[in-house]
Amino acid sequence: MTTSLRLPGDDPEQLTVPQLLLRNVRDHGELPALSWQSEESGGTTLTWAEVRQEVAALAAGFAAAGVRRGEHVLLKLGNTPEHWLSDLALVHLGAVPVSVYGTAAPDQIAYIARHSRARLAVVGSAADVACWEPLLEPDAGTRLERLVVTEPSATGPHTHWSTLRRPAGQPASEEPGEEPADAVDAVDAAEFEESLRSVHADDPVTVVYTSGTTGDPKGAVITHRNVLCDALALDAVIPVPPHSDHLCYLPLAHIAERMLSIYLPIVRASHVHLCPDPARIADHVRELRPEEFFGVPRVWEKLTAALRAGLDALPPERRAALEEAGRVARAHVRCRERGERPSPQLADDFAKVQDEVIRPLLTLAGLDRLVWAASASAPLPPDVLDFWAGLGIVVMDVWGMTETSGALTLNTPDAFRLGSVGRPVAGSEVRIAPDGEIEVRGPLLFQGYLRADGSIESVTGPDGWFATGDVGRLDEDGFLWITDRKKEIIVTSTGKNVSPALVENVLKEHPLIGQAMAYGDGRSYLVALLVLDAEAAPAWAARHGIEAAPGQLAAHPEVCAEVDRAVEAANARLNRTEQIKRYRLLEDEWSPLTGELTPSMKLRRRVLVEKFGSRIAELYA
Repeated sequence: MTTSLRLPGDDPEQLTVPQLLLRNVRDHGELPALSWQSEESGGTTLTWAEVRQEVAALAAGFAAAGVRRGEHVLLKLGNTPEHWLSDLALVHLGAVPVSVYGTAAPDQIAYIARHSRARLAVVGSAADVACWEPLLEPDAGTRLERLVVTEPSATGPHTHWSTLRRPAGQPASEEPGEEPADAVDAVDAAEFEESLRSVHADDPVTVVYTSGTTGDPKGAVITHRNVLCDALALDAVIPVPPHSDHLCYLPLAHIAERMLSIYLPIVRASHVHLCPDPARIADHVRELRPEEFFGVPRVWEKLTAALRAGLDALPPERRAALEEAGRVARAHVRCRERGERPSPQLADDFAKVQDEVIRPLLTLAGLDRLVWAASASAPLPPDVLDFWAGLGIVVMDVWGMTETSGALTLNTPDAFRLGSVGRPVAGSEVRIAPDGEIEVRGPLLFQGYLRADGSIESVTGPDGWFATGDVGRLDEDGFLWITDRKKEIIVTSTGKNVSPALVENVLKEHPLIGQAMAYGDGRSYLVALLVLDAEAAPAWAARHGIEAAPGQLAAHPEVCAEVDRAVEAANARLNRTEQIKRYRLLEDEWSPLTGELTPSMKLRRRVLVEKFGSRIAELYA
C-alpha cells in the first residue's frame, strides 16, 4: 500500500529527515506522533507539531553545548522520549547520533567512544554515569568532554537534561529567566531553519555499530538517502495505513528498530508508542492491539512458546477445535502462497474458524487487528512459521543488514514464500556470486565503514556491488533463500560444508529446545550445545508431573530422555553430515547480558566456544 501522503520536493532521493518532519507539522501537525508512560506523569503524547517544537528546543541546547555539524554524539538512553527526540534534534543540526545498546559491556562502550571520536554522550541512569565517567579521564583514549544525564537522581559535575532542555511533555516554567515554550520559535527560529536547510540527502543520518559477532563492532555510516529510500520502498508494500500505531520495543541501536520506529513513522506520519522494557512486550501488545508487529526470531520463538504453553493447558475438546482450525488456516495460507484463489469451500471454512476459534484467541493476545507481521536478523524456524500460519498469520521474513540501511528483500501479503526472505525492494538488486555469496547494490547501500581517523572506508566494488557475507540462492520466481553466514559455515574434517543455522533450526522445532549451537569445524562429526526453552520447559514438566525448579530441569531424567528423542527426530530429517552425534544440555539460558547473544539476539559463536570449550571438548573425547 503506497501512502497517499504528500512528499516535499520533486525528487524522493533528495529528501531529508528534517524536510519530512516539517511536512508532518504542516500537513498532520495535530495528529499524535509519540507516546510513552512514566511513573511521574502517567501517559504523555506529543503531536507532530509538539515534536518539532521539542526538537527545535533540543537542537538549540545541543548547539549551545558545542555540538557542531558532522560530529558524532553518543546516546545510551534505551527506548525513551529523550532518545527519540535527541536523535531528531541532532539530525536537524547536521550532527550524527550514534545509539549505544543498553546491554553493551564497558569495554564495548569504551571502544565505540574511542572509535567514534565523540565529544558528548547523553546517558540515562546513575549506573550509566559510573560506567561512562572513566572515559572522561585524560588517559582514557577518548575525546569525550561532557556527559548529559537524563535521570534526576544522577550526581556529579555533568550537564543535566533539564538544563539542556525541559523534559519533553512537561509544561515550561514561567519563572524569571526561563523562557516559555513558544520562545524557542521566537529566539532560535532563524538559526534552526538555517541548520535544517543545510542538511542534504548524502549527509550521514546515523552511524550504526554492528553487533560484533566475530570481533570489534564496525561503524556503518548511513545517510538520509539510504534510510528514506528504504522507508519509501517499505511504505509501498506494507499493507498498513498511514498514521497507524507502532510499538517501539527493540533497541534503537539496531538498524531495524531505527527504520521501523524513527524513519518509517516520519515518512508515514505514524504514531510511535515507546516500550522501554522488552520483557513487557506482551502486555503492550494487548493494550495497543497494533496493526503491524516486528520481532527478531527469538521474540517470535518466545511468543510461540508462551502461546503453546497456554494452548496445551486447554481442555481436550478446545485443543481439538484449535487443531482443526489450524489445519484450515494453514491450507488457506498455502493457497495464498501459491498465488491461488481459495476454493469456495476453503474460503467458507476459513471464515468460520476465524470467527469462532482464531479471532477470540488473537483478541486475548492483542493481535486481532494484525495485518503485517515480520521477522529479520536470522531465519525463522519452520515450526514457528507453521504455528502462526495455523492462526492465519503469515510472519513475513525480511532480509537486510546494517550495511543495507534495513530491509533489502521482503515477503509481502501478495507475494510470499514461507522460509524465503522475499524479493528485493524497489530500486535494489541482488545477485549470487559463484561461491554462493549474496551481493547487492542500490540506493540503500551505506557510505562505508567509519575509520578511527574519522574517514570512511568504501567497501563496494567499482560496479557498486557489495558482498554481504551471507550465502543463499534465488529461485525461479526471484525469491531469495538464505543459507547461512559465509563465515559461519562449518567445514568438517572431510571437507563437507554444513549450515549451522539449518541444523539449529531443525533442533529447535521441538518445543523443549529453546536455544541451540551446532559445532564441528575441522571435526569428523557435529556436536551441539542445547538450552531448554524457558517458557515451554516448565509447562512440559508440569504436564508430566515433574516437580523441579526450572534450573534443575536440564538434569531431570525424563527431560533428558525427551531431549534425546528430539535430537533423534531432528537427525532423521538431516543428512549424515549434518546430524548431531553428541550434545550437551546446559542449565542457563543464553542472553545479551551474559554475553552469549548479541543485542539483536544472534549467537556469539566465538564467545560460546570459549565459554563452553571444555564441554565441547568432552563431546569429542
